[in-house]
Amino acid sequence: MASLRPVQSVLAFLTILPSSSGKQQKQNHDIHYVAKNMYLFPVAGLVIGTIVGAMALGISVAGLHPLLIGLLVAGALVIITGVHHTDALADFADGLMAKGGKEVKRKAMLDPAVGSAGVAALVMYFAGMIIVFQAGFSSSLAIFTSIITAEVIAKYVMVLLANRGLSAWEGFSSPFTAAMKDRRRMAAATAIMLGIVWLASSYAGLIALGVSLAIAGLMKYVSGKSFGGISGDVLGASNEMTRLSSLIVLSLLPPSLPTMMILWWW
Repeated sequence: MASLRPVQSVLAFLTILPSSSGKQQKQNHDIHYVAKNMYLFPVAGLVIGTIVGAMALGISVAGLHPLLIGLLVAGALVIITGVHHTDALADFADGLMAKGGKEVKRKAMLDPAVGSAGVAALVMYFAGMIIVFQAGFSSSLAIFTSIITAEVIAKYVMVLLANRGLSAWEGFSSPFTAAMKDRRRMAAATAIMLGIVWLASSYAGLIALGVSLAIAGLMKYVSGKSFGGISGDVLGASNEMTRLSSLIVLSLLPPSLPTMMILWWW
């Protein structure tokens, strides 16, 4: 069980899934311990994607309308992740759209109240998450593999931003940006992510990854200009934005070879 503690720590941090109790639970919620194991975020993405993807697979096979599938998937992701990343998206939008210098933008992002920019961002995000399932996934199984791929990529992007970026201030993101400057951890995160993405979606997953990397680069640049670096809200917002972008890309592409082999067996 000791070997599973790093995975349990990132799952306890990223989700509301029950973790261990007592001393180990305290360790799982230690921010510095979680930061040291951030390279395992793609593994957490695999777990989350498998749970939500299996639900989507079941209700899709049952014949539910694609828009309803999108609504249930979006709701399940928000619930299982404890609303943290969704809240971060709203805070990021509020900070980005605030008029003024970096201090004004930081203050707007840290304000617990959601502003008009945050509301608009959430509406657009949920609309996109719902509509994407109407866009044309070729099968129920394609929905399953796409959700896994998108979730793994989204978690990897957070790791990448922590590796490439600097914290805008000493705060929530600081332990992660410090820990992920380790090249071996970054290489491990990349290897884990690529393995899962390739097995789940092959070339389509790599295209989705490429789009997500472009979004991550843009977010890093914009955050540096607006806030002086990245923050916990920037990391959380990147998760939501790249998850949606990956699903959009995967919905527009034909099934890849590994997925087609699974579909043939199915």
